[in-house]
Order: sequence, then C-alpha cells, then structure tokens
Amino acid sequence: MEKTFKLKEHGTNVKTEILAGITTFMTMAYILVANPGILSDAGMDFGAVFTATAVSAIIATLVMAFYANYPFALAPGMGLNAFFAYTVVLGMGYSFQFALTAVFIEGIIFLILTAFNVRDKIVDSIPINLKHAISVGIGLFIAFIGLQNAGVVIPYEATAVTLGDMTSAPVLITIAGIIITGVLLIKNIKGALLLGILVATVISIPFGVANLPEGIISTPPSLRPIAFQFVGFSEIFTWDMVIVLVTFLIVDMLDTIGTLVGVASKTNILREDGSLPKAKQALFADAVGTTAGACLGTSTVTTYVESAAGVAEGGRTGLTALSTAGMFLIALLLSPIFLIVPDAATAPALIIVGLFMMSPIQKIDLSDYTEAIPVFLAIIMMPLTYSIAEGIIFGLSSYVFLKVLTGKAKDVSPIAYILVLVFIINFII
Repeated sequence: MEKTFKLKEHGTNVKTEILAGITTFMTMAYILVANPGILSDAGMDFGAVFTATAVSAIIATLVMAFYANYPFALAPGMGLNAFFAYTVVLGMGYSFQFALTAVFIEGIIFLILTAFNVRDKIVDSIPINLKHAISVGIGLFIAFIGLQNAGVVIPYEATAVTLGDMTSAPVLITIAGIIITGVLLIKNIKGALLLGILVATVISIPFGVANLPEGIISTPPSLRPIAFQFVGFSEIFTWDMVIVLVTFLIVDMLDTIGTLVGVASKTNILREDGSLPKAKQALFADAVGTTAGACLGTSTVTTYVESAAGVAEGGRTGLTALSTAGMFLIALLLSPIFLIVPDAATAPALIIVGLFMMSPIQKIDLSDYTEAIPVFLAIIMMPLTYSIAEGIIFGLSSYVFLKVLTGKAKDVSPIAYILVLVFIINFII
C-alpha cells in the first residue's frame, strides 16, 4: 500500500483512506438508481444500465487510483445523462444507439487530447483566483443538491425555488442528520460523514423513508441489451452528430476540469502557480471511463463532485478511489442493501461538504475587480444554473473581457482566449 499510494508522504493512513472511499461512495451511490432511471426514459434497459453504471465507475475510478493516485471517484455524470436522454433521444428524435456513438467518439477524442497534453494545458490556463472560486462554487452547488434531494428546497413557479415542507419526514431526517454529523465533527470523530449517513438511514426506516430490502444478494443484470450498440458511418458523418458531439465535449471537459480543480484546491494539491500536478493522469481516467462506458452502454463518465466528501474525511491518495471502486463492485452483488439509503440520509453529508468546499474563499483577493467580478460570477452561476460548466464559462469569459478592456490583456493566457471563443461559438450554435 505504502509503495503504491505513498500514504506517509500524503500524511494519511489505510484506515482513513478506506473510510474516505466508503464515504465518497455513499454520497454518490444514488447514481446507481438515478442513471438507469434517466436512460430508461430513452428506451434503454433499466437493469442493464444499472450494471453499466457500476462497471464504468469501477473502471474509471481504478484508473484514477493507480495512474493518478488521486482520491477522486468517477461515474456517469448527472446532467450529461439528461442531455443524452431528453435532448438527443427524446428531443431530437435519435436512437439511444446514436447517442452512445457520440459518447464513444467523445471518449476517443478525449484520449487523443489527453495524450497530447491539450486538456491539462486548459487546466493550467484557468487563473488561480478562478480555481479557488470553482471550489467555492462547487460547495454551494453540492449543498444545493443536498437541500433539493431532501426536499428542504423545492421548485416554485413564482420565485424558482422555495422552502419545502419542514414537517415532512425526509426534511426532519435531513435536519437531524446535519445535527448528528455536526456533533460528530465537533467531537473529532473519524468517519463523521459516513456515520451520519448510516445513522440517518437507520432513522429513516421507521418513518418509511427507507425500506428494509427483501433480499441481500442479487445477480447483476446482463449488459446484452445495451453493450456495443453503435450506429453506422452514415449517421456518424452528419451535422447533428457534430452538434451533439461538441456539446458533450464542452460540458464534460468543463465539468471534469471544474471538479478536479475545485476539489484539488480544497486538498491543497494545487501548486503555488495554480497548476494541478498529474493533471494528465487524472484527465486520462475520465477519458478511459467515457470510452469504456459507451461500449458498456451508458452516458459520459466524469469525475464526481461528491469526491469532496471523501476528501473531507481525510482522503488524500488513490487508495480512497480504490476503496470507492471496491464499494461499486460490492454494490453489484449487494445492490438491495445499498439502494435502501435514501436521499434524506446522504443530504446532510452533501450540505456539510458544501461548507468544507467554501474554505478556499479565504485565499481569493477581491480587491481587484478584474479578478473579483469573474470570481463572483463563477461562484454564483454554478448553483443557479445547476452546472459547474456554466459557472466556469461565465467566470472565465468575464475574466478575459474585463482584463482586455482594462488594459491587462497580458494577464490572460492564449488558451483562455481560445476557450472563450469556443464558448461563444457554442452558444450561437
């Protein structure tokens, strides 16, 4: 373990790393149900997608563990799966095979871009203050997800969102979970987030929010209905394929970069100049995951913001990611047990992780408005647009325009100009 993951060098140990990996899994295990639920709306087999989701997460997270030695987990991304199902298939009228082909091509392109160091250069082109802002924005975003999943915050036509029913069982369980987890943190109890999730799950059972499983072990459903379901060349060389592919590329690239940078900022992995060590290796993991995922039959695989939960528990190396991958493997066989954990039980962990992700705001210099305005836009747009990618687009675009218009163009890297041009073209298309 020490030779592979360099635990002492990173100031951690096996117990801490394993607990961190389990915590990360518990906060992102919802994808095992959410992804099949969304993709089944596109005509895909629910059970097959469940298996594809778990296996693609295992493959990508193992690459992250052993190749990058980072405590980050990967799985099919939320938002990207919705675009896959509701825009490409149901909206544009294409088959799920067409969408899977676009995801496969995306994965191949990412592998090429990563091999030629293009993606890590994009990471380095983001200014240091924006990198810290991305962490803060992700904190607000992940807390909002937790509040929404638990029903504390609900949609409302007049004001977009409003307070949910504070007397409902899920909301009360979430509040109890926050208090319990908070007490455990204050008492410096190891594994506080994980213990909070487990206690909230137990509390959920008598309230009917979580139900005891009918069984314990189940055989993973077959991948046969969706694996290697690609279209022919006649559909690949079309303008619609280009539009779909470009959208997948931009959103996935920015989501992955945003998550890597944001969580890395929290772990102090970033160098003083803001660059991310081993960015190429980390980005290679999601490229492999996306390519393999498309072959298995699922949407784009990306680095998960919930990795911040494991980092908050002290995860610092690839052993955390390995532990998360191991949990996905166990979930394939023991899915009835893992699927009883309700959103109300994981929401407290996400909300408190949101707090942890806020700490880099202390490193941001807000005295220079050419820095402060982009930082603010990046932070606020992530939760309000429900997208890490949109936050980066608004933050980086405003940074470039403000620097150029105030005579500080030398502060902007050449790649940042190219990125903003791509953002504008994408909006027009």
